[in-house]
Amino acid sequence: MSETPTPQSDDTTTDDLESLVEEWLTVPDAAERLGVPLSRVRQLIADREVLAARIGERRAPAIPAKFLDETGPRPELRGTFTVLADGGMDDDEIIRWLFTPDETLPVEGAPIDAMRAGHKTEIRRRAQELAF
Repeated sequence: MSETPTPQSDDTTTDDLESLVEEWLTVPDAAERLGVPLSRVRQLIADREVLAARIGERRAPAIPAKFLDETGPRPELRGTFTVLADGGMDDDEIIRWLFTPDETLPVEGAPIDAMRAGHKTEIRRRAQELAF
């Protein structure tokens, strides 16, 4: 009798996402880094200026550290989030796509690394191709 494979659980998918991103900031950590109240960080998430995923044992919301620079959310990300969401991706899928290494990029690493290196147009173009 052959066994049917069990579907991948959300915990496994989240664990993969957690290790893919590497550095996460909890809401309190992000608030401390930016020197703003917790409510401001929550508003950044609500306004989709940054995305968060529930990670760790306590499933606490956390933001990938690379979504922030020393002054706040990286401004080039918001439009890319919108393009990918319009293409049908949820927040976890968007984060996964941005952090998955891609050898075809103009810089070593993942789309997030290319954006941080100034290749926003290239990454946005690739995001639009996924959406259509």
